[in-house]
Amino acid sequence: MIVLATVLSVSGGPSSSPRTVRLLRHVDERLRARGHDMVPFDIRSLPQEAPLRADSVHSEPRPAAALFASADGVVVGAPVRKAARSGLLKAPLDLLPVVDASSAALGGAAREAAA
Repeated sequence: MIVLATVLSVSGGPSSSPRTVRLLRHVDERLRARGHDMVPFDIRSLPQEAPLRADSVHSEPRPAAALFASADGVVVGAPVRKAARSGLLKAPLDLLPVVDASSAALGGAAREAAA
């Protein structure tokens, strides 16, 4: 099978919420069936002290940054409470380099944040 794109599937909740993970795995299966290579990643696997200190040179977040950089696309699943995403998700994402998202398909709050 020809791989069309490598897509990083990020679980960004503070707990292993079965609904969020189930939704992400469903999306993974659908995209995999269409020829995409899916790479699951749980944001909770990162050490939390580095992003909270904005420590972009800490060694553990580097492989995660490499995953984001090498992906052709990213799907993020995280619960939203009181109209805000989890700080557990936001802190590591803030350390990633800024990219032009104008050509990306964005949904929900991400669309508003990119505007």
